[in-house]
Amino acid sequence: MKVMVVGAGEVGFHIAELLSRERHAVTVIERDPQHAADVRNKLNAFVADGNGASTEVLETAHVSDMELFIAVTDLDEVNLIACLLAHDHGVPRIVARIKSLEYTKAEWTRNAARLGIGMIINPQTVVAEEIIQSVSYTAACEVAEFARGRVVFLGYPIGQNSPLAGVSMRTLGEIRGLYRMVVTALSRHGRTITPRGEDVVEPGDTLYFVCNKRDLPAITTLFGFEERETKSIFVLGGGKVGSEVAARLAKERYRVKIVERDPADCEDLAARLEGVRVLNAKGTDIETLKNEGLQSADVFIAVTQDDQSNILCSLLAKRHGVRRVIALVNRPEFVNLAPTLGVDVCISPRLATASAILKYVWQAEVVSVTMVEQCDSEVIEFSLPADSRILQQPLKTLAIPAGCVVGAIVRGNEAIVPFGEDHFEAGDHVVVFSLPEATSEVMQFFS
Repeated sequence: MKVMVVGAGEVGFHIAELLSRERHAVTVIERDPQHAADVRNKLNAFVADGNGASTEVLETAHVSDMELFIAVTDLDEVNLIACLLAHDHGVPRIVARIKSLEYTKAEWTRNAARLGIGMIINPQTVVAEEIIQSVSYTAACEVAEFARGRVVFLGYPIGQNSPLAGVSMRTLGEIRGLYRMVVTALSRHGRTITPRGEDVVEPGDTLYFVCNKRDLPAITTLFGFEERETKSIFVLGGGKVGSEVAARLAKERYRVKIVERDPADCEDLAARLEGVRVLNAKGTDIETLKNEGLQSADVFIAVTQDDQSNILCSLLAKRHGVRRVIALVNRPEFVNLAPTLGVDVCISPRLATASAILKYVWQAEVVSVTMVEQCDSEVIEFSLPADSRILQQPLKTLAIPAGCVVGAIVRGNEAIVPFGEDHFEAGDHVVVFSLPEATSEVMQFFS
């Protein structure tokens, strides 16, 4: 497929990297000549210097030949103009990243669809959804729900005293029938292991698995992962992400306090957020936060625009008794660093946005995509069509691609953790873990 990506920032570069890795013909348009040269040296893609909202630049890059157009610059107006130009040149599938909530209202979205924009991604909304999904899991460092919440993909750090330390995959395999779970990967010292029977869980690993959500309490109890009820939540940062997270959590009956340093913003938040206590303070004003009950809070969520502040304030909150801390982290190098310092969950806008876009990019059978930074992998939910060639055959007889693990089959209201004798049926939803080098083959296999 011929793809054009306008904007080679963190999101654009990541999408271009993934698509070129899958052997698509990728063209990147980047306005900054120096950054364009850097991207040219790193990617197997054609990179053009220039403004993506310029007809001349797009025509020089052969926009009319493209099958997919993705505009992800930092400027909404540039993305919109670029998409409209792509539509005028006959590009059939178009995606725009739009930050302003004004452009994501239902009426405007309908107009955008008439103008050829097939998908509008709002990073704040995508990030807020990921944060909210992570709140109710108090011990996991990675969380994704599939099949309308029936199936969960989770990552748990393995401590020195974990009952799983020293346990082999073969032993874990013996209990999977009883507890309905599939171990998909181990992350060890920055390396991802697709586990085999002889592999052993070690302290310091992160264990990733897929399970039926209703079996999760039994599994976490067996494995020593202490999941406790969440009641009290602090949110640091009253911007678009923070205010949306606070509002949605308050509607779900959590006790929410939002911390914002700007007095004028605090007044605005207090007027808009029903059921949320607004605190005018900095994230480092520990005494103020302790007076508001920080030490008894269940979760601390840091979503300011500063990565370092989010990490630092999360660690301060954890030191003062908060059980679980979640930090918004933009820079890729910090996403991998923060967990080693003690941050429980890092939310990456880059990965969250890329996951949402890839769901649209990939074929119609893809229901959802979650990208997992710490083990460089993807978890994909497929819907199997009636004409799929892999139906009604025992899984053990199928040539499932290497680097791929089938985690669950959802059939109607039933979530099945599969064994070799199980089979796929038309309409099944299949949750699959895939290493990046296997993704292209996985897409072909399940499409």
